[in-house]
Amino acid sequence: MSQSAANVILVRPTGFRFDPETADTNEFQRQLSDTDVAQAAAEEFDGLLGSLRQCGIGITVLDPFDLKAPNAVFPNNWFSTHADGTVVLYPMCTPSRRAERDPDLARSLAREGFRIGAVVDLSAWEHQGRILEGTGSLVLDRVKQRAFACLSPRTHESALSAWSERFGYTPIAFTATMDGRLNGQPVYHTNVIMSIAMRFAVVCFEAMPYPAERQEVEEKLAKSGREIIALSLSQMHKYVGNLLELKGIDPGPSRKKTSFTFLSETAFHALQPHQRIALERHTQLIPVPIPVIETVGGGSVRCMLAENFLEVVR
Repeated sequence: MSQSAANVILVRPTGFRFDPETADTNEFQRQLSDTDVAQAAAEEFDGLLGSLRQCGIGITVLDPFDLKAPNAVFPNNWFSTHADGTVVLYPMCTPSRRAERDPDLARSLAREGFRIGAVVDLSAWEHQGRILEGTGSLVLDRVKQRAFACLSPRTHESALSAWSERFGYTPIAFTATMDGRLNGQPVYHTNVIMSIAMRFAVVCFEAMPYPAERQEVEEKLAKSGREIIALSLSQMHKYVGNLLELKGIDPGPSRKKTSFTFLSETAFHALQPHQRIALERHTQLIPVPIPVIETVGGGSVRCMLAENFLEVVR
């Protein structure tokens, strides 16, 4: 089973703007009053597409199901794809994000040439108060089949347990807060805290107030054989944990398959030299400027990329 995808799905930021509904649980979000937010987001989105193409990553670009949805540019929260052809739809926390969910997603991906097996729609969990926002809530070790999740209003433990049982993963739940204190505001999504690649993992242990939970997360990652790169709280706030490894093709004359890790310029500049060296032992870093999307949307590059593990049939 592959940890990293060679294809991604993105959704255009057609209705992108500040969303007060999601800001209640996302302390990263900020309003910008002196910027054409929609235009800037469109330009940043196109810049990311260009970087992905240069690295030979397979790209599928979709229009948002709801053209006015403010957070549609972050599609990894409402669906995930899996190598056996499964497409999963997730229960979302707020009405503005539930509007992003496209019931015709599987058919759209089939038309794009991907093999679709089962569609598992978990959206009814919303009515039971069980929320799990895709691979924002779930950071998956696909090789060892472990599902890491920091609990928050967007990630409920009962939903994590049910998802893990259904898909054969071991759940590893923990607490993480914006200031690392027990009574601090929960970090809204796990993929802000950590990212797992094939040979490395980045994780902000400082955000975890319980020593036993920190130890469990560290032990599970270490036993997987990955190099662990620890982040500070200040680096977490600059989205260093919100990066994603993908499999692409070296743009040089060799044209060999290689690993690329996409992150924002904000995150790239926040890396310490020893961390950059550690990462570059395993992957090529691809920084992408998305300052408006980060500020207004409260999510970074990884949030914009929905991994596509579906088989290509044509």
